[in-house]
Amino acid sequence: MPRKHRFGRFAAGLNSAAVIAISSIIASPAIAQSAPVPQSSAQPRSDGNWRYYPRTPEAPAHAPNVLLVLTDDVGFGASSTFGGPIPTPTFDMLARNGLKYTQFHTTAMCSPTRAALLTGRNHHAVGSGSISNVSVDEPGYTSVIPDSAASLGRVLRDNGYNTAWFGKNHNTPDWELGPVGPFNHWPSGMGFDYFYGFNAAGTDQINPPLYEDHRAIRRDTKDPNYIFERDMADKALAWLGAQHGVNPDKPFFLYYAPGAMHGPQQAPKAWIDKFKGKFDMGWDALRDQTLERQKKLGVIPKATKMAGPLPGVPAWSSLSAEQKRLYSRMMEVAAAQLAYSDFEFGRIISRLKETGQLDNTLIIFIQGDNGAALHNINGSVNAYSGFAGIKETDEELLNYYDELGGEKSLGNYPVGWAYATNTPYPWGKTVASQLGGLRDGMVISWPKHIAEKGGIRTQFSHVVDIAPTIYQAIGITPPTQVDGVQQQPFDGVALNYTFENATAPTRHREQYFEMLGSRGYYKDGWFIGTEVNWQPWGPNKTDPYKARWELYNLNDDYAQTRNVADKYPAKLAELKADFELAAQKNHVYPLSADFFERVAPQYRPKGLQPAQEYVFFPSDIRYAPTAFPELNATWKAVAKVKINGAADSGPILVQGGKFAGYALALENGAPVFTYDPSGRAQERRILRGQDALTPGDHEIAVSFVPDGAGAQVSLSVDGTVVSTVKTPRVIRILAGEALIGRPAVDDRSGPASCACEVKSVTISEK
Repeated sequence: MPRKHRFGRFAAGLNSAAVIAISSIIASPAIAQSAPVPQSSAQPRSDGNWRYYPRTPEAPAHAPNVLLVLTDDVGFGASSTFGGPIPTPTFDMLARNGLKYTQFHTTAMCSPTRAALLTGRNHHAVGSGSISNVSVDEPGYTSVIPDSAASLGRVLRDNGYNTAWFGKNHNTPDWELGPVGPFNHWPSGMGFDYFYGFNAAGTDQINPPLYEDHRAIRRDTKDPNYIFERDMADKALAWLGAQHGVNPDKPFFLYYAPGAMHGPQQAPKAWIDKFKGKFDMGWDALRDQTLERQKKLGVIPKATKMAGPLPGVPAWSSLSAEQKRLYSRMMEVAAAQLAYSDFEFGRIISRLKETGQLDNTLIIFIQGDNGAALHNINGSVNAYSGFAGIKETDEELLNYYDELGGEKSLGNYPVGWAYATNTPYPWGKTVASQLGGLRDGMVISWPKHIAEKGGIRTQFSHVVDIAPTIYQAIGITPPTQVDGVQQQPFDGVALNYTFENATAPTRHREQYFEMLGSRGYYKDGWFIGTEVNWQPWGPNKTDPYKARWELYNLNDDYAQTRNVADKYPAKLAELKADFELAAQKNHVYPLSADFFERVAPQYRPKGLQPAQEYVFFPSDIRYAPTAFPELNATWKAVAKVKINGAADSGPILVQGGKFAGYALALENGAPVFTYDPSGRAQERRILRGQDALTPGDHEIAVSFVPDGAGAQVSLSVDGTVVSTVKTPRVIRILAGEALIGRPAVDDRSGPASCACEVKSVTISEK
């Protein structure tokens, strides 16, 4: 088109004065006589070698995709892949096409294992000596992964990978979980371009408090069959589809961390029903059956002697018929949870096959971040009951028989099933001196580069070995500095030497272990560990410094059954000295055994600034417990609302949910406050205003004053007390998030917001 036509079309939209002004500028002699404007010399480029645009990192040629999978609280003897009773066909398929590692070890607890996995450094060396919720102000226990230990996500992203994290994040310090960050220890700060999952030890699989990147979201409230395992797989498939569509030649790093089998153990009812009657033999017989399957599969030596029964766990034969019926159902739920997780993960493997990506995808699948959990001697339907100091009886649990595994349960199976799924090893989660807490199955599959199919590898390996293995497989050298920060040396040993050589000598020859005062040390097949003189399902008041050391020769005692400390005192002394050196180097001291004592929030920073009062406004924002007033001492909440009519209903202030929490709401215009310390009807207290509030502005206040073991609670309207009650119990640990003007995450039947206008909620603590 001629230039005058374009100008004319432009000028048509201007007034006459503007046209005259522009015309005079164009005709200006000064402009006409000036030097010509330099023309850009830039040329279209197809090779991406731009002169001024920032260069994007490129992965090495033919670099593999990386799919890293870590399940939760799954014992060595749980899945069919390692001889367990729970069918996991996807995991089995990966093992048939790859390698099984039968002497792989974790740290005995989740946050520490995950920190070591993502960094390649020992857990204390990166401030993760215990889970983030019980961190303390000591170098090895802050829960803050230092900048000197850049994560797999950061290193791979800087080397040309697209990165994503799905599922559990339990590596962000508690006080950084608030809605305004800081976010440098969230997945995004650890190098992951996308995150979809939850920030906690475990989550309600049916009503999870979800996050997409930094944004709190709700699950699809209209889906009656929603469950997080399926949702997570859906989101992972969507991300994989986008990544492959936009960057088909760019490798991805996908970290997939499902909640199974961590409590709450929940699964679709159809999957639970598949296991009806499958565990009626009981945990004692299950151990024997699992041991024989493991020997036939070759995942343990045929001469293996199984560890003895767990002290304090009743023999199955001693239980009543009703107890057997109840406990069998709980195991059916747990089995369904793992089997269903495997099924959903199978969809991801199918997609990689469909897109032709599977052959050059390095898949590292770790079955459990620790051994199976020894949480409840007779199981549970509500984890918060235990936090409230309540031991659920068999009679109470039986009342929930038909609800087990569903939306109305938030519990775990009995300890007997946990130690059965740790077969053949003793003890389980949190016990770092026993193989039941430390040893988990692992499979590595990489069809393009691992020729042997279905092989077994018996070299000692540890979770810190995974990052070096991935870097070596890709062909990159990890940086010595990241953002100007000198990087810590790796504590792991790359396992690539085992890919083609089943009999290669073990290169990771020594490793220390410590968790909640329980300690161990491995060296060339010998292992020392401190005695287990407490019950992991209860408070530990023992002094870890006084625990006796035991010695085991795992070379001829595979399942750690014979303490030979008296027979080999010199070897015991040698390994004790080795442990001390490792403990000093990695900041293991000081030791602390009491988990429940350290839950108290005064041990770590707060997520909100100290103030006399806090003012919140209604929104979809959720507040983590550490970014919200604690409300477990003397407190008062004052809500300013504007009532539109007598039918106004909906939430004003909530924290927690149906299993433990409190809520201030309107019901048909009348204020109602519910305080629920344990999820049990007999302890729930409800305060109600008698009459609907008149239209207009009102102040609704709740005051809470501790009184002995309980508290006095009062509800007032416009300065007049309308209801008082004594609650016999105070919420000790409230992990649920807080919301203003929105319902609890697990409330899908009530109003999505208050019909009134919630102007503000002011909370003061004393």
